[in-house]
Amino acid sequence: MAKKIYKTMLGREIDMEALSSRNATMPAVSNSKINARGDELGANGQIIRKREDVVNAYYDTNPKSKANQK
Repeated sequence: MAKKIYKTMLGREIDMEALSSRNATMPAVSNSKINARGDELGANGQIIRKREDVVNAYYDTNPKSKANQK
C-alpha cells in the first residue's frame, strides 16, 4: 500500500497511515459505541465484537451483497 503523506497549508507533512494506525484503538468521536478501527465497544471501552465479526455478520444476513457471492 502506498504511503499517504500530505502536506498542510503551513508546510508540515502528515503521514495519514501512521496516524490512523496509532489511533486505531481510540474511541470514535460520535454517539455510537465504536473505536476508530470499527470494533464495537462496551462499558469502559472494552471490545465486544471485532470489526471482522461485524462485517461477516453483515454479509451473512444480506444475501444480495457482492462479497457473499463466492
